[in-house]
Amino acid sequence: MAAQLRVYKRRIKSVTATKKITRAMEMIAASRIVKAQRKVAASTPYADELTAAVTAVAHGSDVKHPLTTEAKRPRRAAVLIITSDRGLAGAYSSNAIKAGEHLTSQLASEGKEVDTYIVGRKGVSYYAFRERHVTRSWTGFTDNPTYADAKEVAAPLIEAMERDADEGGVDELHIAFTEFVSMMTQTPVERRLLPLKLERSAEESAEVFQRDEHTHALYDFEPSAEQVLDALLPRYVESRIYNALLQSAASKHAATRRAMKSATDNAEELIKSLTRLANAARQADITQEISEIVGGSSALADASAGSER
Repeated sequence: MAAQLRVYKRRIKSVTATKKITRAMEMIAASRIVKAQRKVAASTPYADELTAAVTAVAHGSDVKHPLTTEAKRPRRAAVLIITSDRGLAGAYSSNAIKAGEHLTSQLASEGKEVDTYIVGRKGVSYYAFRERHVTRSWTGFTDNPTYADAKEVAAPLIEAMERDADEGGVDELHIAFTEFVSMMTQTPVERRLLPLKLERSAEESAEVFQRDEHTHALYDFEPSAEQVLDALLPRYVESRIYNALLQSAASKHAATRRAMKSATDNAEELIKSLTRLANAARQADITQEISEIVGGSSALADASAGSER
């Protein structure tokens, strides 16, 4: 029993140390979420307005720009999957990878070849373990991405879009990442970035219908609509990728906080269970010692009574 009690004490000590670590990681993740949320809130309006500006230029001109014009028979597509550099975040990275796999399967079913681009060590490891080809990968900045990181990721994707499919280029650009909805909800999403979908919102469509079904806004572009698109579209891709990186970072921190809180709670429950077992073992040791003392005392009393006779 004494040996069993020592085992319980060692396990309690070990789990207590683990609990301190998970509690600290939970608090660190909680503090990082606030910063990440602020960055997401700051970048989203810019990305939305830039998208609206590019859409306005495309709607208001008859220019057939390669980044806004649908290919008649798209053959190749690029898929950017954003994962994490680190683990201890529950199913965060695996869910993002599943979203990317679903998107890749859907594009393949449409007869398109897919070039895969990966952000984050978890995604890189997943594809390397399965010996699957990755066109380009980036690691080391997923916890705190900057706009410079987004530009580095966007550059080869824009270059691939500008090249012809016969020369190793692609006809479409898609992205799979985790959208930060709230502290408790993070949703893997799949979106097409290019060619830009030129769709009016419901409010715009209603206004156009009320005025005239064939009414279109008139724009003047200087120096030209094509040059404006040349300048805006790279910024559009960079801003969208930057926003996706920030959304993914916030989602990762939220997932880490939730996972570490669950680990801390589980450690507390395990400590309670081990403490009960240790107390039971200690009580059994005490009971055994008392029984031995009582037995020894009785034996001495019997021996004394026998000698007196």
